[in-house]
Amino acid sequence: MDTTNTVADQPKVDRSQMKVSDEVAVRIENMNKWFGAFHVLRDIDLTVYKGERIVICGPSGSGKSTLIRCINALEEHQKGVIEVDGTRLSSDLKQIDKIRSEVGMCFQHFNLFPHLTILENCTLAPIWVRKTPKKEAEEDAMHFLTKVKIPDQANKYPGQLSGGQQQRVAIARSLCMRPKIMLFDEPTSALDPEMIKEVLDTMIELAEEGMTMLCVTHEMGFARQVANRVIFMDQGQIVEQNEPEEFFQNPKSDRTKLFLSQILGH
Repeated sequence: MDTTNTVADQPKVDRSQMKVSDEVAVRIENMNKWFGAFHVLRDIDLTVYKGERIVICGPSGSGKSTLIRCINALEEHQKGVIEVDGTRLSSDLKQIDKIRSEVGMCFQHFNLFPHLTILENCTLAPIWVRKTPKKEAEEDAMHFLTKVKIPDQANKYPGQLSGGQQQRVAIARSLCMRPKIMLFDEPTSALDPEMIKEVLDTMIELAEEGMTMLCVTHEMGFARQVANRVIFMDQGQIVEQNEPEEFFQNPKSDRTKLFLSQILGH
C-alpha cells in the first residue's frame, strides 16, 4: 500500500511553532540488545530533545520496535545506557516504574481491556498507579476522549468501536497518565486505510502541542509533515538520520535510497 499521501490533504503543520527544547528527554549511548544469540540492536546512540518528534522507519526486523520498547523497559537491553528525563534505566523496579509513569506507549494492536468500558480503560491506570480519585480520573478521561474526538463512546466497550476509534482510545488512555514522552509502535499498521487518517490527525494535534514523540511508522506523509528528524534503521543499526526534507530528497546511504524507492514507489 502506498502510504505517502495519507496526510497530503492536511493543512501544512507550521514547524516554526513547534518548539524543541535544548533539554534532553531521552539519551541512549552504545546500547546493545540480544535475543539469545541474535544481536538485534547494535551500538545505538540517540539523543532526543524535549518537544522533538522523531519518526523511525526501516524494513521489518531492523530493530525499530525493539528500540522504542527498550526505552520504557518492555524489552531489557544488555549493554549501554538509556536515560529518560534524567532517570537512568536499570533493573531496579522503582526506576522502571518511574520511567513508565513518564512515558506513554501506543501499540500496533490497541491492547484495550475488552471487558471494561472505554471510560474504565482510560481511568484504570490513573486510579491504580497514580492513586487519582475516581471522579477526577473520570473527568480527565473525558477531557482526553474529547481531545481525540470520541467522548460519545465513553460508555461503550472496545468491541463496539471501529479500529480507528479503538486506536484513538488507546492514545487517550496513554494521555490520561500525563506522560512527558509518547512512543508509537506502528500505530496505523493494523487499520483499514480509511481509518488511518483519523489516527494520524490525533497524532498531528499532539505534535502541534509540543509532545515529545518517537514514532515507528511507514507513514512517510506523516514523517514529512510532522517529524523534526527521520531515522532509518537496518539490521539493528541506525544507518542514517536527518531532517525530513534532506532525508527524502537527498538520502546518503545506498540502503536508505533502496528503502525509499520501495516504500515511495519511485
